[in-house]
Amino acid sequence: MRFIRRFYNYYLHPDKELARRLRQLIGFTPVHLPLFKLAFFHKSTFSTRDYAISNNERLEFLGDAVLSTIVGEYLFKKYPNSDEGFLTKMRSKIVKRNSLDEIADKMGLDLFLANYNQTRLSKSMLGNALEALVGAVYIEVGYERTKQYVVRRILRKYLDIHELEGFDDNYKSQLLEWCQKNGRQYRIQSGSQVQK
Repeated sequence: MRFIRRFYNYYLHPDKELARRLRQLIGFTPVHLPLFKLAFFHKSTFSTRDYAISNNERLEFLGDAVLSTIVGEYLFKKYPNSDEGFLTKMRSKIVKRNSLDEIADKMGLDLFLANYNQTRLSKSMLGNALEALVGAVYIEVGYERTKQYVVRRILRKYLDIHELEGFDDNYKSQLLEWCQKNGRQYRIQSGSQVQK
């Protein structure tokens, strides 16, 4: 039955062009095509009372959790001798908003977003759509196949993991480490950081 539905979606469905583009992007033709279409609807496009089910926020929520778990497992296996601090920093570098925005841009998700939104696209919409897409893949095929998709078609294809190892843009953490090494105090005062 799933084969027939995939065949229909690819050759006969009114959104067959979406099905074909998704096949190139995710490696298979989805059975639940409307779910994948929803992954590209941003909240700014709708003002209806069905707001919660007419945009990609719920899929984004799910995709964020799944992506974080997959990246955590990937790093755990890739770096068997690394401590928790290193693994946490690496996961943070990969799943942070800027990284996801860049990956989604390289994947061409802006073209999908442009098709389904009548609003000006912002860079943050890209990362949101990527998380929503991962959420849709998870619902469609489960954890193991989603993990294969994320590792093979996202992490290995669009991310230079070795470059990330030496890259640190957490300036607050860098400042805190510098203060500790140089015998300086670092404290937060009225919402802003103050170095003494």
